[in-house]
Amino acid sequence: MSAEQDANRPNAVIVISSHVARGSVGNRAAVFALESLGHPVWAVPTVILPWHPGHGRATRIVPEAEQFSSLMQDLAGSPWLGEVGAVLSGYLGDAGQAQAVAALVRAVKTRNPQALYLCDPVMGDAGGLYVPEATAFAMRDTLLPLADIATPNRFELEWLVGTALADNKAAALAALRMGPATTLVTSAHAMMSGSIGNLLVTPREVVLAEHRLMANPPNGTGDLTAALLLARLMSGMKPEKALQMATAAVFEIIARATKRGSDELMLETDAQSFSHPMAMVQMRRLMHPDGERRA
Repeated sequence: MSAEQDANRPNAVIVISSHVARGSVGNRAAVFALESLGHPVWAVPTVILPWHPGHGRATRIVPEAEQFSSLMQDLAGSPWLGEVGAVLSGYLGDAGQAQAVAALVRAVKTRNPQALYLCDPVMGDAGGLYVPEATAFAMRDTLLPLADIATPNRFELEWLVGTALADNKAAALAALRMGPATTLVTSAHAMMSGSIGNLLVTPREVVLAEHRLMANPPNGTGDLTAALLLARLMSGMKPEKALQMATAAVFEIIARATKRGSDELMLETDAQSFSHPMAMVQMRRLMHPDGERRA
């Protein structure tokens, strides 16, 4: 692709997720990361909160369903839709939002068939679901079938496929069965003691990126990982390299925030990590579930 063609390629990203007044989670994390890497962002809040719910109960404002749907229809019919090269959806404030998100994704892909859709099915963790089951079902049944890329954590993937995933082979099989061509499983099983992994699964390869496990990291790492992976893939980077860069950047930002004693990711201070992460991560190519080691 020539420099002129590359410059004309749709580069904007529609990010649909939660918005907090304080902190770096949901849209606050994803939008900042994408814009820092040169992507114009159309940001759509699915819920508005003063801070992450993990910091304590607080006011929760969910857009009225009809208004949310109308806003998404406006975006789908906008004269600027051709600018959009990807859609990223994360936390939903209500199950009914899934249909409006799906309609927008279809409109983007109709306008630009090469556009990517990354679905981050934000629904739970080791403690179980933290969204209503109806919302989790909506992500599973309405959004994931449209996704080119999915970024569930291991516990979300277990819920989505209805079975425990005792090792990375099981996780890879589950990811392939789930549907999207590319799945990044965060909080995957690590092979080194005291570490944690990100497992990238495609029809051709399974790659594990490991780094040291940080105790009690700030919230927002999943949102940040999804955004950074998407940005790298949109740039044309190979999936394994995109995994390495995204994992290194997030680990570096976590480590720095933890060292400072911050209860939030400090993206405004550590933005250089997006483009030039220095942290080392251990990369491993694993056996593909079809039995062949892929090149």
